[in-house]
Amino acid sequence: MEILTVKNLNFMYPLCQEKAVSDISFSVRKGELLVLCGATGSGKSTLLQMLKPELTPTGQKSGEIFLEQKNLESLTETESASVIGYVMQKPEQQIVTDKVWHELAFGLENLHFSQNVIARRVAEMASYFGIGAWYDRTTAELSGGQKQLLNLASVMTMHPKLLILDEPTAQLDPIAASEFLSVIKKLNQDLGLTVILTEHRLEEAIPLCDRLMIMQNGRILTAEPPRQAIFSVRNHPDLLYAMPTASRLFLELNGRGDSPLTVREGRELIQKYDKNQVKALPEMPYQHSGTPALVFQDVYFRYERHSPDILQGVNFTVYEQEIFCILGENGSGKSTCLKTAANLLKIYSGDIKVFGKKLKAYRGNALYQNCLAMLPQDVQTVFLKNTVREELQEAGTELALLPFDAEKLLDRHPYDLSGGEQQLVALTKILATEPKLLLLDEPTKGIDAAAKQKIIQVLQNLKKNGMTVVAVTHDVEFAAECADRCAMFFHGRMIAEDTPRRFFSENSFYTTAISRMTRNYFQNAVTIQDAVKLCKANQ
Repeated sequence: MEILTVKNLNFMYPLCQEKAVSDISFSVRKGELLVLCGATGSGKSTLLQMLKPELTPTGQKSGEIFLEQKNLESLTETESASVIGYVMQKPEQQIVTDKVWHELAFGLENLHFSQNVIARRVAEMASYFGIGAWYDRTTAELSGGQKQLLNLASVMTMHPKLLILDEPTAQLDPIAASEFLSVIKKLNQDLGLTVILTEHRLEEAIPLCDRLMIMQNGRILTAEPPRQAIFSVRNHPDLLYAMPTASRLFLELNGRGDSPLTVREGRELIQKYDKNQVKALPEMPYQHSGTPALVFQDVYFRYERHSPDILQGVNFTVYEQEIFCILGENGSGKSTCLKTAANLLKIYSGDIKVFGKKLKAYRGNALYQNCLAMLPQDVQTVFLKNTVREELQEAGTELALLPFDAEKLLDRHPYDLSGGEQQLVALTKILATEPKLLLLDEPTKGIDAAAKQKIIQVLQNLKKNGMTVVAVTHDVEFAAECADRCAMFFHGRMIAEDTPRRFFSENSFYTTAISRMTRNYFQNAVTIQDAVKLCKANQ
């Protein structure tokens, strides 16, 4: 039986000429887990917001949405708040109280439940989600993964019938993201909860779903079980990039039959090519330039005088014309490290040098004059104008040089863009300052796989032209493809660094799907290109 039915849905943002959502019709069965995917700007987030009346954006709308045969527009605010749960991409935007226990109770308090019911539900959800250990903490102290888990638990206290999640793992490290998606599947199975999930991180999401719905240019391209849906986009390279690595490898090798989805199924595919002819690809030793671009020497930082150190004696060197990626768990200090490099936070001990000069030697705005620029994690802080056109004109950016098609975005407000579109526009503004050292905090957050490939090409071209790039990222596939060196940040320190092949081949969780698939069959394979070459060499 259907819990949600959408009929002939259309939506257009103000001042825009093209529909963000065009003639969409579909239904979702009770207890179904539906994964929604598509390129950045394909209409996914707009569609999800229209399924939650309080979040529906301003614009021209037509069509009908029914929840259990009841028109969505006829729901009261109380019904909508309790029946439809919604978890956003940015954890901080959804948390409204200062204490964990109060956040869990907040929704129920506003729905006027009795204290007895509130206490019972909060205790039950805190136990189910393993929140007991940080139940009394302030929400500001939590890591990104904990905040997102708290958001989910707070929504679940209201016992929704439909749970909608808009890229909930976009800001989570690989381990936290995997655990979060496991919780979603467990809720679906344990409670029969209906779930609609949109993700760019599809490696683990797709194997969990009952149906995969793929959007393109505001329309539904396909909505089928995942193996069939993947096969139907085999001739759409931009969409195929986003599919699980095992499926892409299968299609690259001209496989026949059902496409594999998981790492385990991918290993079964790799096993067919394990003929001991070629075990590893030749790798040239990496040689960086001899000139340091960024140097940290015994750097210490804390946010308050009597608070614990966030950076605890950080030491590392990034060389000119190098792409250097920093990975690590949420809350380990990666973003803080980047902010100190940009002189946005002042260290209390140690030295930071940019192109041989200590930060304090840069007077006025000299550090930011064609020297250093930073893309922050919250890219909305970069936007100052009412339209994308004004933002790009102010930056002096030529549209023909953009790494994406901005034409349909030009007259929209930057805040009305999808997370991925905001990321691309903000990166374009930052690059317009022509820095020699570019600092990026989660540059691929919310960006689809095809756009990510364009970003990689842009960064590699910038490197060829003399730029140095330091990126903090949770995206192991991005780091494996574009970095010259990768580093692990843990507990306020840089603890290890190496070339991508050696770095990812020796990790179990901070590694690529290809590395997990090929381990014990091939050596040092970390990208899909590596695996394809090795499989073909062993045919």
